[in-house]
Amino acid sequence: MHTRLLHNDPQGIATAAAILRAGGLVAFGTETVYGLGADAGNNTAVAAIYAAKGRPGINPLISHFASADAAFAQVAATPLARRLAERFWPGPLTMVLPRAAHCGISPIATAGLPTAAVRVPAGDATQALLAACGFPVVAPSANPSGRVSPSDAQHVLAGLDGRIDAVLDCGPCRVGVESTIIGLGGDAPVLLRPGGITLEALEDACGMTLALPARGNDVRPSAPGQLSSHYAPGLPVRLEATAVEPDEALLAFGPPLPGSGLAWNLSATGDLHEAAARLFAGLRFLDMEGHRRGLVRIAVQHVPEHGLGRAIRDRLIRAASPRA
Repeated sequence: MHTRLLHNDPQGIATAAAILRAGGLVAFGTETVYGLGADAGNNTAVAAIYAAKGRPGINPLISHFASADAAFAQVAATPLARRLAERFWPGPLTMVLPRAAHCGISPIATAGLPTAAVRVPAGDATQALLAACGFPVVAPSANPSGRVSPSDAQHVLAGLDGRIDAVLDCGPCRVGVESTIIGLGGDAPVLLRPGGITLEALEDACGMTLALPARGNDVRPSAPGQLSSHYAPGLPVRLEATAVEPDEALLAFGPPLPGSGLAWNLSATGDLHEAAARLFAGLRFLDMEGHRRGLVRIAVQHVPEHGLGRAIRDRLIRAASPRA
């Protein structure tokens, strides 16, 4: 299969929509990361996503919609869900809600769960593509399963060239980490995955403290991004480094550790928004260049656990987890 690179213009968007309508796979940029899209109601197309990524079938997918009304037509929306939609959609928030009786999302996409993960993404190109399709589009990150998420079109091609139909080049992603996922199907809302909307902002909107799930669910995840090992480069990752060894690359935050050779600074000024936007590109750079130089590990400096730092730390902890 030849993977086409489509321009972010009316012709490129129309071509991408036509491929999705025909049951093909198209990667496209959102405000978070690049997603690998398929028609959410097409069982064959959804199954092809799992095959292209090598993604475990137990790991559900997020369905993307052009509007909150379209999303809530597929799930049992609660008053809190509608309030969160008014505040955060379009944007990097995913809600997990019970499937509606007439839900048209493929059960393959929801991994057989009674819930569905829904989101209205931001970005002119993404919104134009969803509007052109006229149906929900499932879109996990456009990379081989478990590896570093893509934040530009070339990252997608590096991992999936020849395995998908096309990539719609929407430029670099603004947020740089995946959406926050909140579970709203139980008695109280639960933060299922930290992401582009901070826990602090969510709790303010909910008017309550959110329950936090146990880290890692490799048996029956209720949402994407919960597997223990995820977002991983080829080189092993060592967290909370206070010194860097000669055979290590350094992922820095703030003033870099002395003696570092190969390094990528998430943010020299300690800006967590900048750090989130540069995280996956940095891991990819250090992995590729570190392998070329014969290094054996990526050392990571401390990132604070507040605001977007919570999402950054979540990705780094999973990147450093033991791999199957």
